[in-house]
Amino acid sequence: MISTRERLNTKTSRDLYARAQTLMPGGVNSPVRAWRSVGGEPLFIARGAGARVWDADENEFLDYVCSWGPLILGHAHPRVVAAIQQAATRGTSYGAPTELEIELAQRITNAVPSVEMLRFVNSGTEATMSAIRLARAFTLRELILKFDGGYHGHADFLLAKAGSGLATYGLPDSAGVPSAAAAHTLVAPYNDLETLQKIFESRGDAIAAVIVEPVAGNMGVVPPAREFLQQLRAITQQHNALLIFDEVITGFRVAWGGAQALYQITPDLTCFGKIIGGGLPVGAYGGRRDIMQMIAPLGPVYQAGTLSGNPLAMAAGIATLDAITEIPNAYEQLEMRAAQLERGLQNAAQSANVPVTINRVGSMLTAFFMTQRVTDYATAKTADTRKFARCFFGMLEGGVYLAPSQFEAAFISLAHTEADIAYTIECATQTLVSLQDE
Repeated sequence: MISTRERLNTKTSRDLYARAQTLMPGGVNSPVRAWRSVGGEPLFIARGAGARVWDADENEFLDYVCSWGPLILGHAHPRVVAAIQQAATRGTSYGAPTELEIELAQRITNAVPSVEMLRFVNSGTEATMSAIRLARAFTLRELILKFDGGYHGHADFLLAKAGSGLATYGLPDSAGVPSAAAAHTLVAPYNDLETLQKIFESRGDAIAAVIVEPVAGNMGVVPPAREFLQQLRAITQQHNALLIFDEVITGFRVAWGGAQALYQITPDLTCFGKIIGGGLPVGAYGGRRDIMQMIAPLGPVYQAGTLSGNPLAMAAGIATLDAITEIPNAYEQLEMRAAQLERGLQNAAQSANVPVTINRVGSMLTAFFMTQRVTDYATAKTADTRKFARCFFGMLEGGVYLAPSQFEAAFISLAHTEADIAYTIECATQTLVSLQDE
């Protein structure tokens, strides 16, 4: 395996990682950052600007992680930075309502018609956890259904995996999660309508909600199959279960109104994160007014947060959404750049005779090292992770920073230029040629 130690000067990052491991589990505050799946040691990022980041040793990279999606404008966008600075001069937190919360909420509800009311929280995990609690209270049911490979945060009942059989009650997918916590979670294959129908035929009257990433982004990018979301909407309505769209990644990423606008589906509840905070910690959940009015202080469903609606995050979110609306044809630009990258990577793989299949929706994509079409988590797991790891380090040596896992998305920002994409394709062409020996 190519090692960053062999060619890049990473001394400062290595020293920082050694220090970090004595203070934090694995030296990181989120597991994938430790680079365990590619077999290397993480780079410590010192700064970012536009489409680029620089590590602690001043190595420069074109960045396709984009903080895992929120930086649709690129790093340190002047408008977002100015908004945060201005907000900070007035105070960083009050524990009281601010006008900024209203302004950002108005922008979101205007863009996403299914969201009539919303509640801000501090993370995607808080959003999904709270939305499910609300769904259970509204329907007076306890079961929830998620899809294998879909990640909705680290709440106990969402860390469930499928058991044997058609679709069993969930089993804990993490140490420390009691069996009882996952026992009310059903798990089904993504994109499998036949299984979904059978589950609802047998248990539909006990299912409170189905939670789904309308475009899966945590098994790599996996688009919904034709009619999957439409049938999911119809089945949940037929059985009086709520449909929760986890748009933490896709919200304002794949389209202005999110995946629900792209596929023209109206969920009952939607979870947001990433872009609505402009790169700062944020989450939100919202939906139909009659459902949302069950949340305290109006109703019996309790949820609270000291830093919810934080003024810095609200200011950054407002600045980000406003900037997107003022960039002519912003989503068309993203589509053009992403399509350019997709074509270039596919051509490079074919020229190198390296098996690669690319899934893309809008400005998020994954190149799987395999020939089979990836439609669910089971097929995604058959990808050649060893080849991906070699490609990851080859791209890194060429100055392109990708997510350090085969099962993550690459994100294109509005800061990525045509020249940036062309360089990335050139780098990939050279890297893929080096994989021909396998």
